[in-house]
Amino acid sequence: MPRKTQSSTSRRGKRTVLIVDDHPIVRQGLAQLINQEHDLVVCGQAEDAHEAIQAIRESDPDMVIVDISLKDTSGVELIKDLKVQHPDLPILTLSMHDEAVYGERALRAGARGYIMKQEATEKVVTAIHRVLAGEVYVSDGMAAKMVSKLVGGAGKKAGSPVERLSDRELEVFRMLGEGYNTREMAEKLHLSVKTIETYRAHIKDKLALQDASELLRAAIQWVNTELQR
Repeated sequence: MPRKTQSSTSRRGKRTVLIVDDHPIVRQGLAQLINQEHDLVVCGQAEDAHEAIQAIRESDPDMVIVDISLKDTSGVELIKDLKVQHPDLPILTLSMHDEAVYGERALRAGARGYIMKQEATEKVVTAIHRVLAGEVYVSDGMAAKMVSKLVGGAGKKAGSPVERLSDRELEVFRMLGEGYNTREMAEKLHLSVKTIETYRAHIKDKLALQDASELLRAAIQWVNTELQR
């Protein structure tokens, strides 16, 4: 069940924030950080998409903070669902994953900002306030990259081949690198085995990999690189 942390009476006059993250320690630390602010209060917490949707219905938060990696789906897919159900709800993505790969995906899905977990706490608070104010928050590096893409020039140079994957293909690629087999991925993502196999074939083609063994090695190497960032 979603975890409520503040009653509506105690949060009067403050902007309310719902935290969606599958790590209890991260949720607790983020809640403590937010509750220290005079104008903010955490109104609830959730560890997966199902809990998040229920918690939003119950607490009607002013904004939601969503992690990329959740137990039952990716944060990007949750953001897409939330923008359909709650189009005016501001969403900030806070994640350990590299913004170069996930930042633009989160924004395209409907998030109003992207910040990595290793950033200083004051930047996290700044990001929350900016998103609540109706602004978009990204790092200077990500902003520069997005501007370059718009104006051409450096933005046209090829980045990581992984960036060419669709959101769902990237999710399958990451899960493959984390040790999931095809059937486990199908169950977790609520898709058919055939659909997962199709995604795997597309990934192999886009990354110019010869066979399933190369695909597995590439996925494991990418996940390990992500963990070392």
